[in-house]
Amino acid sequence: MEHTLFEMMADRPEPVIAPDRSAHPWHVAVMAFAGALVVWLASTPAPAAERIEGRATVVDGDTLAIEGLKARIRMYGIDAPESSQTCDDAAGKRYLCGGRSAQYLADLIGRSGRVICFEEDRDRYGRIVAECATPGNVVLNAAMVKAGWAIEYKQYSDGRYDQEEAEAKAAKRGIWAGTFIEPSKWRNQGERLESERVAEGQPKGCDIKGNISGSGKIYHMPGQQNYSRTKIDEKAGERWFCSEAEAAKAGWVRAKR
Repeated sequence: MEHTLFEMMADRPEPVIAPDRSAHPWHVAVMAFAGALVVWLASTPAPAAERIEGRATVVDGDTLAIEGLKARIRMYGIDAPESSQTCDDAAGKRYLCGGRSAQYLADLIGRSGRVICFEEDRDRYGRIVAECATPGNVVLNAAMVKAGWAIEYKQYSDGRYDQEEAEAKAAKRGIWAGTFIEPSKWRNQGERLESERVAEGQPKGCDIKGNISGSGKIYHMPGQQNYSRTKIDEKAGERWFCSEAEAAKAGWVRAKR
């Protein structure tokens, strides 16, 4: 666990030092400097979050691209269905919930497209993690969860949107109206609803994707970067595998990402 200099100095027990009449003046100066440094660190306010403002384009239900900004905005504390993810509605009918989520976010932002974001962190992909709002003060992160088109990303959230999620779940809004796989499990672990598995021709228990590309025959494991966007076309000779050993035996090579 990392600590600030002030925390480390504050946590350290104060030593008991016997008076030393022979102490050099520079000892006294160092101790005085250390004391002054502690006071300064304690009184210095934390830097304000960086404000980012501009016209936004919706990438998916939890990601924005801001005009003139190279890094994308990953909305803090929420996780929306992936662009190609499908869910089952209240009647058990399959629909593109990823597309519905993205459209709802676009509708919230409105025709002006302008948003105001406050950076909170950076993720491993270099994206800016931020809480965003419209000029009319609609907090997009909270609104997406409240409408049921995103869930609170509890792994990274501080519980900021607990109330909005509880309300959406109780009212069966958005994806809560039917059945869905949590986006992180859909994205990273390859979990699928039965309706998705059947529609994609995926044999039960076989979630490794054998894809044919310019690089030859490669297979994608759940959790790899290109897994969710890879589609299997059996007519083109692509296929599903139930284990890496099976894929390797058939002459396929694991994808690098």
